[in-house]
Amino acid sequence: MSRILAIDYGKKRTGLAVTDPFGMIAFGLKTVKTSELMIFLNSYLYKERVKTLIVGDPKKWKNQYFDLEKDIQTFIKNFRSIFEKIPVVRVDERFTSKIAKDSITYIKLKKKYRKNKALIDEISAVLILQDYLG
Repeated sequence: MSRILAIDYGKKRTGLAVTDPFGMIAFGLKTVKTSELMIFLNSYLYKERVKTLIVGDPKKWKNQYFDLEKDIQTFIKNFRSIFEKIPVVRVDERFTSKIAKDSITYIKLKKKYRKNKALIDEISAVLILQDYLG
């Protein structure tokens, strides 16, 4: 049994989500500094079996990419060079941050949680993973 891992890649922070070992339910994992992402992944993938990495595809309304796409491509290239057997799948992540913010507001979390950008990134990763799982 293997998990599916999803990331919402950002300039400063990257949100992570993962499935249960059966690959059916998405859970928020954590948010890490993007500069420490590969260190975290090395450690996590040493402990857990992951069969697929899902990476958010940041597009604007008219299918144009954000500048962040260059950094994501570099990350994917580095990831594939280290973890050759784990396929990388891209999933459209449009509006995930907005939906994450709205979800936090909807469940009436306190203001400190609504302003927590790390929580928003983690929830965005969950949304990306749920989209992949269908």
